[in-house]
Amino acid sequence: MKSRFAAKLLFQFRIQGSHSKRLTCEERTVLLNARSAKEALAKAKQKGRAAQTTPKRSDSNFYIEFVGVLDLLHLGIECPEDEVWYEIKEIISPMKRRAKLIRLDRELLFRGRMSDAEWRKYEKE
Repeated sequence: MKSRFAAKLLFQFRIQGSHSKRLTCEERTVLLNARSAKEALAKAKQKGRAAQTTPKRSDSNFYIEFVGVLDLLHLGIECPEDEVWYEIKEIISPMKRRAKLIRLDRELLFRGRMSDAEWRKYEKE
């Protein structure tokens, strides 16, 4: 019987010829069905390699490269069907510090693509 797994994959965005050590990266969570953790890990790596991109045009030098699997999580009976990832950790005074821990709605909705003035207008609608 197959079980659900979630894998957190790491990709780096690289421009050929750039020697910068600090690269923009993406952490991507994918949902997998597998008979075992070993099979899920193999599927996660295959999915990551398949998602890599190389320049399609000769004048492009932008690459998306699969770095590896950051984490693999078995989504057992404790995890409802609509959940694909969870982490259990200790955080000091989370309710008192929630303004620092929780992103603003506009950050979640628009990821920095909206100015403060645009956000105020959006909130009024």
